[in-house]
Amino acid sequence: MGEGVEWGLHCCLALAWLEDRVPVSAARLAEFFDLPPAYLKKQLQPLVRAGILSSTPGARGGYALARPPERITLMDVVSAVEGREEAFRCTEIRQQGAGAEAAPSEFGQPCGVSRAMRRAELAWRRELSAQTVADLLAVSPPAAPARLRRFHQRLSG
Repeated sequence: MGEGVEWGLHCCLALAWLEDRVPVSAARLAEFFDLPPAYLKKQLQPLVRAGILSSTPGARGGYALARPPERITLMDVVSAVEGREEAFRCTEIRQQGAGAEAAPSEFGQPCGVSRAMRRAELAWRRELSAQTVADLLAVSPPAAPARLRRFHQRLSG
């Protein structure tokens, strides 16, 4: 999984902590997290396309949560950034090389590797779908939202 997922989730948390729903620029979010602004902006665009964030153009524009934190699952963010494809893709290598000589009946169902990986993928997706940005807010260190608000106010004032 790419770093864009981590960045996207932290930006969703930051936008939720600010509470006022005023758009925050990618440059400001990047500065808060010490990330490259242009690259962060590219990572936020899929979140806008997925309806997780809203984007307002212009000098006072930026990003805001497009829906309440309790309606944004971790899987929503992962799918937006990484795509909906499964992490494991079985290419049936067991049927290549020396395996190609096996009887066709041996390949009548997915191999054990594929079945195990599919079960793990489903468990992972289920777990991420069961957790929301609101759940992350609930377990955030108390000082984190205050630190972000101070930073935001310092730059706004």
